[in-house]
Amino acid sequence: MNRQVGPLEDLVVIDLSRALAGPHAAMMLGDLGARVIKVERPGAGDDTRVWGPPFVGPPDDPISTYFLSCNRNKESITLDLKSEDGVATLARLVTHGDVLVENFRPGVLDRLGFSVERLHELNPALVILSISGFGHDGPEGARAGYDQIAQGEGGLMSLTGPDPEHATRVGVPIADLLAGMYGAYGVVAALHERNTTGVGRVVRTSLLAAIVGVHAFQGTRYTVAGEVPHAQGNHHPSICPYGTFTCADGTLQIAVGSEGLWQRFALEFGLDPKSEGFATNTERVGNREAVVTAINAVFADQALADVLPRLEARGIPAGEVRTLDRVYEWEQTRSQGLVIDVDHPVLGTIELPGPPIRFDDLTYAGGRSQHLPPPALGEHNESVRSWLDERDGQGDERDGA
Repeated sequence: MNRQVGPLEDLVVIDLSRALAGPHAAMMLGDLGARVIKVERPGAGDDTRVWGPPFVGPPDDPISTYFLSCNRNKESITLDLKSEDGVATLARLVTHGDVLVENFRPGVLDRLGFSVERLHELNPALVILSISGFGHDGPEGARAGYDQIAQGEGGLMSLTGPDPEHATRVGVPIADLLAGMYGAYGVVAALHERNTTGVGRVVRTSLLAAIVGVHAFQGTRYTVAGEVPHAQGNHHPSICPYGTFTCADGTLQIAVGSEGLWQRFALEFGLDPKSEGFATNTERVGNREAVVTAINAVFADQALADVLPRLEARGIPAGEVRTLDRVYEWEQTRSQGLVIDVDHPVLGTIELPGPPIRFDDLTYAGGRSQHLPPPALGEHNESVRSWLDERDGQGDERDGA
């Protein structure tokens, strides 16, 4: 296989995960050049292969766009982990791998014969990323984890929505995505440590940990100040004005994060910055409804195209609320490498959301000059097995495949 150069190009990742959290972590490593071998169930594959609509491609073999979102830069091999061949082949993969990613419920991998102890017997240098729903231990560690349940149990839904009575999930599976990001971050740290120790370790995170990990100032509102935050729509709980406002032809967002910005904003749009209840951020937060009402009254008969340049000229952070079609067609999005082309064997050339990082000496997104399409189920059965045969014949020496 001809892989493109990337900062993790010498690493092999064994992806045993399915759905989103683990696959997202493995995809992040693949974006940076690692060779990611995705192990899937024969005849079925990753759960997300049947998640839809929407589906694309031939009606008799539809392809899930959900699966396409989290499996670029991977190869697919099918293994029955309850069969002798499946167990033996996975053991060979582990022996020659650098990272193993799994998000089984706690205890499942042990029952399949691949406990942490067994994995490190096969390969002491292996870094293991284990993602669970609520943690691998503790009184509720055995619970299955699903994104929306974790958003609710982790408190994020109580902070999201128009008001405390209408808890709302985030519009993407944010617990899964964050767990994947935290997991990949932990893997890179463990690989760095391995350079010194020569020994791999287990990196653990969970959907619950991911959600609690992004509480930020809302968390310290409770742990330090004793306040229980609640959803309050699209306005910042500690800064005002900071949120959404209505123009004649659409929705506008502004972020007036300092008193200097407030002075410039108010004077530009005919408001008295020192009027009662408006003079300081603390006053405005306590008087938010009146502030929002006053600003909406100013914007009500003005077009976005007129308001946005005035805000920019005054240095006021502002922006539209875009639908995704407008995001992906936006020149700024494309200039950042956030849309990539891949050549899919069935669909032809398709566009995918791209890696969210760039390196200063590269003009392309992520660590690859070209990205691989999400694989068909078992597409790389023969090539991966051939690679294992070569590696078995070479002992511990890396072949750079």
